[in-house]
Amino acid sequence: MYVPPGWPSEVRPPGTPDWEVSAVSWLLDAVPPDYRAYGVLRRHPLALARMARYHVRSNIEAARTGYRRAAVDLKDHLPPHAIEAVHDAYRREGPRLIRLAEAIDLVEHALRGEPFTPRM
Repeated sequence: MYVPPGWPSEVRPPGTPDWEVSAVSWLLDAVPPDYRAYGVLRRHPLALARMARYHVRSNIEAARTGYRRAAVDLKDHLPPHAIEAVHDAYRREGPRLIRLAEAIDLVEHALRGEPFTPRM
């Protein structure tokens, strides 16, 4: 079964046995732990994927805002080297969040039954 680049290694390919179970498990790891309390999200993986997409996209926006504001917000409270370390953390976290959002999008498409076709 073909899966596109960026497909999360923790999720089995669509159409294989228990692939949706692996998708739910992986998606639950991408959202706050409290989401596990909602049975509807386990019963309807597409709803979980949608919530995960919005959650992670919000985190991306929050990280961008945090990065832009860190020097101003923290200048009176942290030394310059600590502010630079905060910026470094944001520079590492941003790409991770973007990769996660892209992977969630792929899983969501698969949960909708949309096939993936290899591209040359």
